[in-house]
Amino acid sequence: MSGRKETVLDLAKFVDKGVQVKLTGGRQVTGTLKGYDQLLNLVLDEAVEFIRDPDDPLKTTDQTRRLGLIVCRGTAVMLVSPTDGTDEIANPFLQPDGS
Repeated sequence: MSGRKETVLDLAKFVDKGVQVKLTGGRQVTGTLKGYDQLLNLVLDEAVEFIRDPDDPLKTTDQTRRLGLIVCRGTAVMLVSPTDGTDEIANPFLQPDGS
């Protein structure tokens, strides 16, 4: 085994493509992945943050804030997913209000 650490994720296929990143604390940003390292520090260009609902911090609103070029610290990254081919669906586990 070599002394070089490898990440579980192979982010090379997402470089110069759109990604969505969820961070600890509930923040969610999208942008173009420009670079990364073995600690999962990410460089995103044209980043946009989705503003959270002040009444329910677990929900995001339709409001956004343009951030530009940012660095996401690897210890805060919880999820990285491509934006292409991703659609939001209704929650199938929600019970209808009459039951």
